[in-house]
Amino acid sequence: MEQVERLKKYLLTVHPVRKTAGQKAEFRQWLLGELKRSGWKACEESYGRFNGSVNVVAGDPDRARIFLCAHYDTATRSLFPNFVSPTNVAAHVAYHLAAAVFLAALAFVASLAVSFPLNKPELMLPLFLILAVATLWVSAYGPACQNNANSNTSGVLALLRTAKAIRHDNRVCLVFFDNHNRNFLGASAFRKKRFDQTDGALFINLDCVGDGEHLLLMPSKQSRWDAELLEAVQAAFEDTEAVHPRLLDKGLQYYPSDHRRFKQNLAVCACRHLAGLGYYIPWLGTRRDVTLREENIAYIAQGMARFLPLYLEK
Repeated sequence: MEQVERLKKYLLTVHPVRKTAGQKAEFRQWLLGELKRSGWKACEESYGRFNGSVNVVAGDPDRARIFLCAHYDTATRSLFPNFVSPTNVAAHVAYHLAAAVFLAALAFVASLAVSFPLNKPELMLPLFLILAVATLWVSAYGPACQNNANSNTSGVLALLRTAKAIRHDNRVCLVFFDNHNRNFLGASAFRKKRFDQTDGALFINLDCVGDGEHLLLMPSKQSRWDAELLEAVQAAFEDTEAVHPRLLDKGLQYYPSDHRRFKQNLAVCACRHLAGLGYYIPWLGTRRDVTLREENIAYIAQGMARFLPLYLEK
């Protein structure tokens, strides 16, 4: 736990924001050094100016059967909290639809407030479109969110701690994805470059694992047929007083993250629980994203150290 506390403090004070090219480059230099100290040979992978992503890859991706992943970039400050409820898809869709309608209504009212006093109704539609596009631009390229403890400093920290906890194995590769917040460009580029090697591999994605005592483990539809995977997950991640794992291998879940670029995947996130709503992740993309539970990080690293030999030996 002492090492987790040290890494957590460093990330939240020295590299709390990783949005610009310079911020990302500084972080990657530190990350490469940290991986080297953990015994992993790591390098940067760039995918061209058009894609713009630079992933950090540790291990041998051409021989790996399991890829442990987390995105390291951080997001723009959201106009509304980025509400995520992996098990309540209706609430997730309704919230984001309501937010979009509200922003469209604001743009409409603003355009009406300008065009009506001027008695120029022809200005209303162009002004509305300009305001709507400006809102989308601010959402994607506006000011950086300054607090990113859960999203996704928690995933980076969990993957780093796992790197120290597991024995080096050529069948395991660590990937720190870039540009998660630009439609998962880093994950898409990684898959495109190594389609043949990654098509049948298992991708375990750690995203927002720091806020909440319920750890959701969500296999994809294809991975639900892998009985050995489900058995290994259940054996490796046991219920504790601090963390309660939930293997969700039935029903409908929706969790938008980098794992969705790969067929065989297991998404991992931490959630709070509210009666009537279900599991949810709070405060993403806001100044209140400050919670990063060290017990979650230690639990994930220990669970992965148990899971990998169980699954690989089978």
